[in-house]
Amino acid sequence: MSSQAFNDKIPRSLSKRRYAVAAALVAVTGAVSAGLYVTLPEHRPATMHMAEGSAPAGASGRPVTEIKPISCTPLPDIPGKAVTVAIVDFPSDAYTPRHHHPGNVTAFVLKGTLKSQLAGEPPMTYTQGQSWFEPKGAIHLFAENASKTEPASLLAMFVADENCGPLTVFLPDDHDGHAR
Repeated sequence: MSSQAFNDKIPRSLSKRRYAVAAALVAVTGAVSAGLYVTLPEHRPATMHMAEGSAPAGASGRPVTEIKPISCTPLPDIPGKAVTVAIVDFPSDAYTPRHHHPGNVTAFVLKGTLKSQLAGEPPMTYTQGQSWFEPKGAIHLFAENASKTEPASLLAMFVADENCGPLTVFLPDDHDGHAR
């Protein structure tokens, strides 16, 4: 398909980037819904609390976000890289402090309202059906459930190293994102 033919198929209200992200999320969601997991359930990591381990203690007292990996699929045309799909649950009033991811991430809100801010950008509020993109290594200042009473969740698609390792790397509050 030519570039012009592709552009003609995009609704005028959507940018090319949002259209591509939405198409990718629809494809992944369809595959997940159909049960076409490459990673067998017994080999998938269990639910992980995003605030475990090296998470800063600054957000103590608030519920933590939980990430539930669904699949990790090596990309045959990009050696050493894989797509990991996960559901991220935000209990009411949940908070995730400053962090970054070892790969590119696209997040799609499945339920509820989330507040999020990447370094150098204004805080944003996302509701069901909206998405955002985080480039590899971008500093995510925070993510939180905007509701103190209702849960929220999102579908996250990570493109990172094939080993399907840690998806979140927590940073101290004063970290500016540069290598030390």
